[in-house]
Amino acid sequence: MLTTDIILTWIHNFDKKISEKKDYLSELDTPIGDGDHGNNLARGAEAIEAALNKETPADATAALRAIAMALVSKVGGASGALYGTAFLEMAKTSRDTTKTADLLAAGLAGLQKRGGATTGEKTMIDVWAPVVIATKGGQLTQKIIDDAVAATKPMRATKGRASYVGDSSIGHLDPGAVSSGYLFTSLLEAGAAK
Repeated sequence: MLTTDIILTWIHNFDKKISEKKDYLSELDTPIGDGDHGNNLARGAEAIEAALNKETPADATAALRAIAMALVSKVGGASGALYGTAFLEMAKTSRDTTKTADLLAAGLAGLQKRGGATTGEKTMIDVWAPVVIATKGGQLTQKIIDDAVAATKPMRATKGRASYVGDSSIGHLDPGAVSSGYLFTSLLEAGAAK
């Protein structure tokens, strides 16, 4: 269950990881993207913290919506729209359920609709999909997250900016998959993987 407190712990952990890893994320993005994934997400992390410090969310829906709006308004590139969409879909679903698996599944569906991607295309979907499956079964572990991120390295990108470099995308981790890995590691740390 994603209570308001768990959501806040989750996102604070994520924001901290993004701030610490922003240079690494941008380095990953340089050969196959615009080289700005880390810097863009770090701006989003700052915006999320500012929004949550300004007003404590009344409930899980308000918390998820505040996160979504901060991401959409402050993060450039595709990552702001994609992460923002995922959290907005989670916010909508949280009106009916706060089960972690259901919320993550809603986020994944939003990502797939917005980005038009599926698994095997070297995107954040390659991490979100196995995480949702594992969470539904109450089986999410750090190994599942790490393996999903690592699995993007040998893939050839067929969606997003990385698809422009074709075969040159092979051998590089997808930056969105790596940042999604941080998101789900933070979820595990917050104790909300079930």
